[in-house]
Amino acid sequence: MLVSAKQQSMILPPKRPGEDPTADAAGGLQSAALQALRDNVQAQASQGSAQAQASIARQATQQVNATTAISDKVDEAFAKTRVQLQTVASPTSDAAKVPDSTAMADFKEYMSKTPEERLRDSILEEMGITQEEVEAMPPEKQLAIGQEIAQRMQDKMAMAQVEKDQQSRATDKEPATDMFLASL
Repeated sequence: MLVSAKQQSMILPPKRPGEDPTADAAGGLQSAALQALRDNVQAQASQGSAQAQASIARQATQQVNATTAISDKVDEAFAKTRVQLQTVASPTSDAAKVPDSTAMADFKEYMSKTPEERLRDSILEEMGITQEEVEAMPPEKQLAIGQEIAQRMQDKMAMAQVEKDQQSRATDKEPATDMFLASL
């Protein structure tokens, strides 16, 4: 199955609470920080001094500010990532207008060939010849190369059949082994 290199832009519906894992993770971090702050405040408040309470208030304010700053940075990072992903996926971006690369063109050319043509090309490559060189040869040499290719194709098909037979024999023995292992 071939997939188009061009993606259509997708407009994602707003997510409800519990559906966006990034928002849930950020909320979890913020909740954990607030709980640690409360525990710290309660521990120091039990000491009872006015100085300790003022210190606790300052620490609480600092921790709330730090938690808010972290939460803002996390939200900003997620927003930047989402914008980048939407930009890459949009058909109006410059990346979508780039013509096919040589690798893409080679891949499309390869996939358009039949299995026999692919096998013929691989045999020619093994022989160190290109199709253009074969076409430039005299008819006698073309016939000799054609016979060599036909012989190699038959050899490869015979080898593939032998491997298939060996695999089928191996799989015939495996069900008994699998049944034995399953019974354990």
